[in-house]
Amino acid sequence: MVAKLDPCHEGTSVTTARGLADGSSPDFQDDPCLVVYVGDGLGQRFVLRDFELLIGRSRDCGISLLQDNVSRRHCKLITYQMVSRVYDLGSTNGTFVNEMRVNEHSLVHGDRIRVGSTVFKFLRGGSIERTFSDEIHRMTRTDPLTEVANRRCFFEALAREVLRARRYGRPVSLVIFDVDHFKNINDRYGHPVGDLVLRKLAQAVQANLRGDDLFCRYGGEEFAVIIPEIGHAAAAGVAEKIRQLVADLEFVGLDGDMRLHVSLGVATVGGNDTAEDPETLLALADSRLYDAKRGGRNCVVS
Repeated sequence: MVAKLDPCHEGTSVTTARGLADGSSPDFQDDPCLVVYVGDGLGQRFVLRDFELLIGRSRDCGISLLQDNVSRRHCKLITYQMVSRVYDLGSTNGTFVNEMRVNEHSLVHGDRIRVGSTVFKFLRGGSIERTFSDEIHRMTRTDPLTEVANRRCFFEALAREVLRARRYGRPVSLVIFDVDHFKNINDRYGHPVGDLVLRKLAQAVQANLRGDDLFCRYGGEEFAVIIPEIGHAAAAGVAEKIRQLVADLEFVGLDGDMRLHVSLGVATVGGNDTAEDPETLLALADSRLYDAKRGGRNCVVS
């Protein structure tokens, strides 16, 4: 069966299936669904029952994405007896599952489907309402590309940790770093490779931090680490370990001489630094990051 759909609202790039989006009756709660994970309509949910769902640029599609890099009939999902498969329909720019281009693919819980600039997350049944609620909460606090904390989470945590540091007389340090010459990577290898580089960098750094540290994507190719209970000298040591870790990363399938380098700035509440509030701490770390850039890159300024 093919779902009947409401027409796309003006200025909105995702249509809503009649009776299938949020607000469905309770008997839909255990069905698999798609959640908009990146793009317009963030958090919108499309329940998948036993029918064929088209995704494409055409307004006749079940999910209409008005984007130049989406074909009129880009891909389709077929769900039968709670099993869902995605099929590419010969689209120009491809259908991707977990960043791998596919012709057809059986979906499992947590798969990410990218069509144009929009990413959907596939969620299976079970306690779907709780899973959906948890997913929305995570999406508001997680950077979708690197899956580390996002900018919003960063500012909330920075304010909280600086307040705690001042109240109890304990230090908190901030490391900000930026990938050197990242534009050259995008220009030479393309943006999908640039995205891969950022993801691998983020995973490597995250795996080598303490559980109490908060690692965030601050913006673009810029990242930040909030380090509670660590003074300035120790934080500079953490920054140097990050610098060396990134420099040692290898990227299989790319030119053998490709190496990443980062420039880092460090600032601390407590000790010799004058930072006493989140804004000053951030400005000081950012200033030292740019000192590292001006000083030749691939170094730490603390």
